[in-house]
Amino acid sequence: MERRRFIAASLAASAVAVTQDVKAQAPGGSKREFYLLRRYNLQQGPQTQLTESFLADALIPAAGRLGMGPVGAFRLEFGNETPAIYVLIPGASVEALAELNFALAGDADFMKRAEPFWNATAAAPSFQRAETTLLAAFAGWPKMTPPDTKAKRIFQMRTYESPSPGAHVRKVEMFHSGEFEIFKNAGFHAVFYGDTLVGSRMPNLTYMMCFADKAEMDAKWDVFRNDPEWKKLSTNPRFSSDQLVTNITNLILSPLGCSQV
Repeated sequence: MERRRFIAASLAASAVAVTQDVKAQAPGGSKREFYLLRRYNLQQGPQTQLTESFLADALIPAAGRLGMGPVGAFRLEFGNETPAIYVLIPGASVEALAELNFALAGDADFMKRAEPFWNATAAAPSFQRAETTLLAAFAGWPKMTPPDTKAKRIFQMRTYESPSPGAHVRKVEMFHSGEFEIFKNAGFHAVFYGDTLVGSRMPNLTYMMCFADKAEMDAKWDVFRNDPEWKKLSTNPRFSSDQLVTNITNLILSPLGCSQV
């Protein structure tokens, strides 16, 4: 119990620090969400189906009973080390996400449905490794905005790594200084913007966009790049990209049948 409290308190302290970094841009009265982003690294074969069944039959319904959702579940189509599945869970607090596994363990229906995945043995593991990132929604985009369609769609998830905390804060500021609007004007549908509180390769931020297909994605990026407001913003010395971003991870994801996003 003390270890659980220590973990939750540590994550909460990180969230407070990030909130203070960008509070100047926070709209009055907005309450930001937090996101648990988990990547399951898999091997070809039974692990893929076992993980998809766990998400559809156990995890996503249980998250709903805990008041979390909509939950996104995605297959990695383009990026490093496939197969892999990403799960995106929004929550109202750091503590709730940090203690999610303990809450799930107290749900009898979840434990029954999750048993093959949850209690897999070393001889037949349900996944290779799981990597978890905890994010805070940007102050200027405090809630997830899922697409209003479940028709065929793809998602692009981009992570920007910065060379220093100062550069990272300025990159977040750049989104609040016009980049949100430029994306909107180019016709993008943004799902979330998140600032990494706990994870690897920090400091960094991650955001996700939804498109009908790759052709639409490419066309909208062309509109974005040619927008005069983007050219003006990106040439502002305060937001020079070579000073703010040292590495970009670009993933293309497709939703699983059970995805609520």
